[in-house]
Amino acid sequence: MVMSRAAIRYAKAILETALSSGKENQVNDDMKSIINAVNSSADLKDFLASPIITSEVKMNVLSEIFGSVQADTKSLFRLLQENKRFEILEAIATQFNAQFDEMNGVEVAKVTTAFPITAELEAKILAKAKAISTKKITIQNTVDPSIIGGFILRIGDKQYNASVSNRLHELKREFSN
Repeated sequence: MVMSRAAIRYAKAILETALSSGKENQVNDDMKSIINAVNSSADLKDFLASPIITSEVKMNVLSEIFGSVQADTKSLFRLLQENKRFEILEAIATQFNAQFDEMNGVEVAKVTTAFPITAELEAKILAKAKAISTKKITIQNTVDPSIIGGFILRIGDKQYNASVSNRLHELKREFSN
C-alpha cells in the first residue's frame, strides 16, 4: 500500500474533525474496521481501486458495508466521493491510526513470529519493547514461517532480531570465518 501525501492530509483533517466532535476513539475504531475489511477482502480492495466503477456506486457500497460508522467517517466517504479518491481509503485509515496513536503516546511494535503469538510470548515481547521505548506499546503480529522460531521486534527505526533463522545465519558466518 502506497502512502500518499493526500492520504496524510485527509487523515489529519478527519482526525481534527473527530477531535472537535469528541469522537476520535470511535472514528479510530471505524478506521481499524476499514483496514481490516480491505485487508481481508481482495474484492473490496479491487472494487475501491477500479476506475470503471463510479464514485456513486462505491459510496453506496461503502454506506452498506459500513452503515454503523460515525458521522465523521461518513463525511470522509462523501469527501472521497466528491473528489473521486476512494482508492486511497485504506491509506487514509492507516494514516489516521498512526496519527491517533502518536497523539496518544502509543507506539506500535511490529512483531514477526513463525506462529501466531501466544500470551506468554506477548509478555516477553512487551518486556523487551519497554526496554526499547518509553511510550505505551501496542503489538501488531505478522506470521512468517520462514523465521523458523523466536521473533523479530521492530519499533520505529529500532529492530531486535531473536529469530532462529537469524541465529542460524550468525552461526554460518562464524563457521565461514
